[in-house]
Amino acid sequence: MLKYIFSCFICIASLQAQTFNKAKLDSLFSVIEANNKGMGGFSIFSNGEEVYNKSFGFSDVATQAKANDLTKYRIGSISKTYTAAIIMQLVEERKINVNTLLSKYFPTVPNADKITVESLLRHKSGLFNITQTKDLRAWVEQPQSRKKMIERIIDNGTNFEPNEKTQYSNTNFVLLSYIAEEVEMKDFATILDERIIKPLNLKRTEYGKPIKPSNNEALPYIFENSEWKEIKLQTNMSIPMGAGAVVSTATELNQFFTSMFTGTLLSTASLRAMINAEEGMGLGLMKLPLEDKEVYGHGGSIDGFQAFSAYFPAENVSMSLTTNNLYTQVSGVFLGAVKIYFEMNYTLPDFSPKETIEVTSEQLDTYLGTYGSSAFPIDIYITKDGDTLIAQGEGQPRFPLDAVGPHIFYSESVMIKLTFQPKENKLIVHQGGQTYELSRE
Repeated sequence: MLKYIFSCFICIASLQAQTFNKAKLDSLFSVIEANNKGMGGFSIFSNGEEVYNKSFGFSDVATQAKANDLTKYRIGSISKTYTAAIIMQLVEERKINVNTLLSKYFPTVPNADKITVESLLRHKSGLFNITQTKDLRAWVEQPQSRKKMIERIIDNGTNFEPNEKTQYSNTNFVLLSYIAEEVEMKDFATILDERIIKPLNLKRTEYGKPIKPSNNEALPYIFENSEWKEIKLQTNMSIPMGAGAVVSTATELNQFFTSMFTGTLLSTASLRAMINAEEGMGLGLMKLPLEDKEVYGHGGSIDGFQAFSAYFPAENVSMSLTTNNLYTQVSGVFLGAVKIYFEMNYTLPDFSPKETIEVTSEQLDTYLGTYGSSAFPIDIYITKDGDTLIAQGEGQPRFPLDAVGPHIFYSESVMIKLTFQPKENKLIVHQGGQTYELSRE
């Protein structure tokens, strides 16, 4: 009898989880697709089961191949969460410790005798971000040896002393990949396969290789001059390693996040450590602001691909968005989908033309700088290109802004409005119905 009652409870919970506004979610992605604002896939898991899946746009524009739920996408920095999970597994097995010094493995790296495994996981190492080197384009598509990458890390030095502050740097997770290889005596692709992919029976997740459209792998695009243009650059995955080399689908991203949060991959103690966020940053996870909800996740961007995954522990819900284009900032679309699912106030995006005003290059100088807040997971860099204001989220692509009012700028592609208060050194960010106040450093 108890077994029967429990089964009924599961069925009821499953039905309740699916009573969201599916039609409005469909409309969101239809609007995005119809206005050429994005292409990709979106999935929702509730109580471990997929309750929604939507594909939109093309995986290969040249052949008019439509994206579907099996289409693979590069997921960029979400790979860091996979790497963090692997490191925590090694900690559980007592093969490594979060207090282990980097000098045990790579003593020639600057400050290696002060940088711990936890410093790397929390982006507190102070090491320069290797993917921001000036000559990156000259070698980013070619295979790179560990020796050469370590040399570059040494040559680029540090930005601050270890544990002085938090600053996002791909270098941290490249080094964590190398540490895992040293501990396991295997290449990182094999470690990923043995510790994540096979245990979870993931069929469309892998350590990235050159893209094969014939294998239903999406090509990256940017929308220019009224058409989708393929982005030819493809980062060789020997460079980002565990910082950005994973390829997956929206569905399998949710399988991974759900498994991680429900005890399949990690112990309760390890998960607790990962979600212990300092300055918004946990161990390979970010604590994300969303009204009164507790939510953890990570975003990713690489070679024109953008992705975002988030898990809501109280609701046992995971959502993931994968895209193969730069035109639409993933966070705006993702936040809209989240709001629709949880029945929060949200209006579908309006892509009608916005009236703009002219500004001079000199007028833009008053806005330039780096803006951040403890309530916002990443810094925003404001620069200019001639008389165009440029914004860039930490670890994200740059995007231009149109002036639409005094001190007010808007990006249609990112669906974000920025209101500057230059005298107070403040920046008000409006996106997806959320408002954040950032201060200029």
